[in-house]
Parts: sequence; C-alpha cells; structure tokens
Amino acid sequence: MRDLIGYGENPPVVGWPGGAKVAVSLVVNYEEGAERSIAAGDDSDEDIVIFGGWSSDPSRRNLMKESFFEYGPRVGLWRFLNMFRQYEVPATFMACGEALEKHPDAALAIARDGHEICGHGYRWRGMVGMSPEEERAEIRAAKAAIQAAAGVTPVGWYVRDDITENTRAILAEEGFLYDSNSYADDLPYFVQAGPARHLVVPYSGDTNDGRFWGGGSLGTGAEFFSVLKDTLDCLLLEGETVPKMMSVGIHLRIGGRPSVAFGVRQFIEYALAQHGVWFATREQIARWWLENGPAETQNGLFETVAS
Repeated sequence: MRDLIGYGENPPVVGWPGGAKVAVSLVVNYEEGAERSIAAGDDSDEDIVIFGGWSSDPSRRNLMKESFFEYGPRVGLWRFLNMFRQYEVPATFMACGEALEKHPDAALAIARDGHEICGHGYRWRGMVGMSPEEERAEIRAAKAAIQAAAGVTPVGWYVRDDITENTRAILAEEGFLYDSNSYADDLPYFVQAGPARHLVVPYSGDTNDGRFWGGGSLGTGAEFFSVLKDTLDCLLLEGETVPKMMSVGIHLRIGGRPSVAFGVRQFIEYALAQHGVWFATREQIARWWLENGPAETQNGLFETVAS
C-alpha cells in the first residue's frame, strides 16, 4: 500500500549534530566498469551517456560509448577526491561491486579518505524481475566485492531504476541499516520490511547531475550551482523549525567533467559559509536518525539491524 501522507503537518523535530538545520549528503555514483557492455559479454552497450542517439549498430561494441564511461574513474574520481579532501567534507560513494573490483586503487582511496561506500548493486542494473533468491545473491555479491576491494562493509543500498517489494526485507536480513531507493521525502523515514522496520534515507532527482544527460534540463555548471544554492537556501529557511536533508547526486562521468565539477565546488564553498549546515555521509545520517529519530518507531528497528 502506498504512503501518500508521510509526516504531513507534523514532521519530527530532530536536531542534527551541533544544532545544524540541514544535513547535506554529497552522493557520488560509481558505476563505470559495471555498466551493460558488449565487452563484458552483454548483448548491447549501455545507452545512458552524455549524448542521446547513436547511429552505430547497437549489437556491435562501441568504443566511443565506452570512453564516456572510462572518463569517470580515470579523471572524475580523482577530481572529486581532491575536492573533498581540500574542503574536508565527507561523501557517500554509491559504488557497484564490479566497478570497484576493476579499479582496486580507487576503492582503497575512497576508503582511505574516510568516505562511505554504499552498495549500488554488483552490476549497474535494477532488481525488478529478479526472484528473491536472485536479489539476495546480487546484494551479497556487491557486499563481498566492496569488502574485498575496499576493506569496508557497506551498510546502505541504492540500486539503479527500482527495487522490488522483497528488497527491503532482504536488506534488513543481510544487516543493512538503510536504503535510498526513494524520492518521497526531505527526511529519513521508516517502512515495514517483513517483520522489521527499515530506514529509508531518500534521494533526490532535482539536485542531481543526471539532469545533464542526453538533452536534459541543465547545460552548465553555473546552472547546477544555482539549483543547489536555491535548494539549500529554501531548506535552511525551513530548517529553522524542523530538520531538513539535502542530497546532491553526482556521477563520475557527468559531474566529474570540469564545468559541472566547478558548480559542485562553488556549492561546497557556499554551503560551508552558511550557518547550520552539516555535511554528512548517509551512514552518519542513518545512524543519527536511528538513535534520535521518532521514538515510537526507531527502537525496534535499531535492535533488528544491530543484531
């Protein structure tokens, strides 16, 4: 049954650490190397790249398409790691297990710098159409690959396209704290997942560099900065009375390009200059909500996921 009500007129008054009004979550999607690819044995190459429309035979390997993805781990990754290190802000890397397997130096660098690695599937694909057994295998494969490559255990999950009605119960059983496969709110919230309550840390599409894809609604880093700034300004005003959360979605092959990355840099500088902003990983947000969130729902969930 869908929940079209949420918190309604009475969102929980939960103070962020240090009295912050807005928790800002920088999210870097690391998918390159795990996408659909003829080189990997798939029937066709992934078609979600910067430009829309290709005249070449989709059944044949396309080296130019591959090169769009290759830019991400070759250049975009290091651009963002250097940026985050300069400003001392944490990020959550939603990483596919296969992508990290193919670039162990990247996995170790992300973990070394203290960023969270969130499970993004073993390959970059959705879970719709999978049986519960197939879903569990995908989740376990992603988790094992991240552990092997980076030496850390993911506690969060976000998968491409969609999840099924079984996904969250499986995640809870596998020890995950949260998932982000939702765009339904400005705050974390709980859902029932089998016998347990499960925490959802919602994501955002409007503050996401996906809007640059194939003739999207954004064209420059300055436009991206404007969207991010307006979003933060609005949430800071609303955060005077209730907490708010803001997600910034970045893809290495898109946001990692100079113009868009410069917009992200401008936003970080702007946000750091504002009073009441807490840059946090999604794991930090989840753990804070589990410990300080709505009392009538958080205790049972915390006991379930912590066991």
